[in-house]
Parts: sequence; structure tokens; C-alpha cells
Amino acid sequence: MRIATLAALLALTACASSPQQLRYGTDAGTLVVGNKAEDSVSFIDLDSGMERARLATGRMPHEIAVSPDGEEVAVVHYGAKAVEIFDVDAPSSSRVIDLGDNVGPHGIAWTSDDRLVITTERSKTLSVVDLERGSVSAIPTGQEVSHMVALSPDEKRAYVSNMGSGTVSVIDLEKGRKLRDISVGGAPEGLALSPSGKTLWVADREGNVLYAYETDRFAEVKRYRTGGFPIRVAVSPDGRRTVTSDYEGGSLTLVELDREPRTIPVSGTSDAGQVTILFAEDSRHLFVAETGRAQVALVDLETGELVKRFNAGAGADGLALAD
Repeated sequence: MRIATLAALLALTACASSPQQLRYGTDAGTLVVGNKAEDSVSFIDLDSGMERARLATGRMPHEIAVSPDGEEVAVVHYGAKAVEIFDVDAPSSSRVIDLGDNVGPHGIAWTSDDRLVITTERSKTLSVVDLERGSVSAIPTGQEVSHMVALSPDEKRAYVSNMGSGTVSVIDLEKGRKLRDISVGGAPEGLALSPSGKTLWVADREGNVLYAYETDRFAEVKRYRTGGFPIRVAVSPDGRRTVTSDYEGGSLTLVELDREPRTIPVSGTSDAGQVTILFAEDSRHLFVAETGRAQVALVDLETGELVKRFNAGAGADGLALAD
């Protein structure tokens, strides 16, 4: 009896300590959501699944980046020309950074040396904020609607999707200049890099195509058909899965190594306003923002099943996982 009881206790302890059981494949404790339709940011506790804070932010918060230590998030004010820093543990706004002449901030990444790299689409620039110095610089893309950004693993290059020009700009962050434009065609919006940095994935939301490019020679190596209006791309941390968020059908297109692409339904309707997607660390669970439902869905990509939905604010869009 004593042995059986001990075994049961050990099993219970193992289950309780499993990130996948408690936090859906992530060690992060908080899901942060930018609610673009009501100018707010939600902080959702992943243990309870409940929103623990909702704070006002600047006009039209969109994409979100997490600090290297996981304790802060940066939220762009897409409807203005600023980015706002929030503390996560005890949610509060710590500062707002004006981007000067660089307007329409959207895509964002936070580097390991505390710089924010932000697309400022209405200025046709990529803005770089040095948080330690408090300085803002801009690198021209010269392209229309420079919308999303992805950084190489060494953070020396940035890739920017330009929806209005049908291109992806390759930016040298060390020299502060554009190297070239990759001609994609259509309206490329979503993009993501493989963990190795060797493959750039770009989704043309106009042509319903997902492209794979080799980054050493900027050449297309493969293309896949997707669901309607692929608005975002995400690559799993292990590099084995690439997913597009297909707005038109409220679904996902899943591309895996040595398998045919498959469709995974989420809401099944464009009314859900499905946009941003974000992988958990286990490369199995995917958070999916549904702007029309004011919710974030969680999908298990191995089973194709909807695990649950988290309630957020109106226009829930930008996503981040933080401590």
C-alpha cells in the first residue's frame, strides 16, 4: 500500500510539473495579447487561463516583442508613431518611445543587445530603437507597406515584407543599409525564418502561396498552395513545421518535412478574423489570434484539435509569451 501510494504521488508530481500539462507546451506564465480594436493589452495567466490584467495602450496596438529576459514586452502603436514597454510580472506601462518621423510601426523584434527593430510602413523604413541610449534610427526600405520583420539568428540581418511592392527587403543591421529586394510578387505579408536562418518563408496572401527561399543566395527552392489569404507564417522552434494563418477560411496550412501540406480548421470562417500565430516551445502547440472573436485559440498540431480558447479584448491580434 505504501509503495502504491508513493508511486501515485510521484506520478501526480510529474504531471503537475509538466509545462505541457499546465502551460500548453510553454514554460512561459503569461500570454500577452494586443487588442487593436479597443487600444488595450491583455495579460492572460496560462495556469488559470484567465485574464489577470487589461491595460490601456496607444492607438491600434498590433505586434508584440518580448525582452531577452522575458520580463517585459514592447507593443507597437500602429495607429501612431510610438512603441510602448510594459512590465509583465505586475503588469504596468513603464515608458512610451516616440519614433519621430517614422510612422505606422507594425512588425517588431527585440534583440539580445536591447534594440527594438520595427517596421514603420508609412515611412517606408525599418526603425531601430537603442533602448540603452534612447536613440532611434531608420533604414529606408524604399518599398510600399513594409509590414512584417524577421531577424537572422545572429541578428545581423533583418528581412522585411513589403506588401505594396511585392518584395522582401534584406537589411544589413550592422551597416544600417538595405542589401537588396527579393521579388516575390503578389502581396507578401507573413514571413518567418527557420531556426538555422537558412530558409526564409514568405506567404503571398494575394496568390495563396507559401514560398521557401534559401538565404545564402536568395533563391526560391519550393512553393506550396495554402488556404485563402495566408496572412501570417510561423516556423516551429525545432524547424520541422511551418504554418500559415489562413484568414479566409479560419484555418491553418501545416507544412511538415516529408509530408504533404494539410489543412487544420480552427474556426472555419472568415468572421473569426484569424491573424497572428505563435508557437509554444514544444513545437506542437500553436496560439492563434481571432480578432473577430476577441479570443486566442490554442491548437494541438499533432492531433489537429482545438485545445481551448482564451478570452481577450476586441480585435485580439498581436501575441507574445512572457514570464
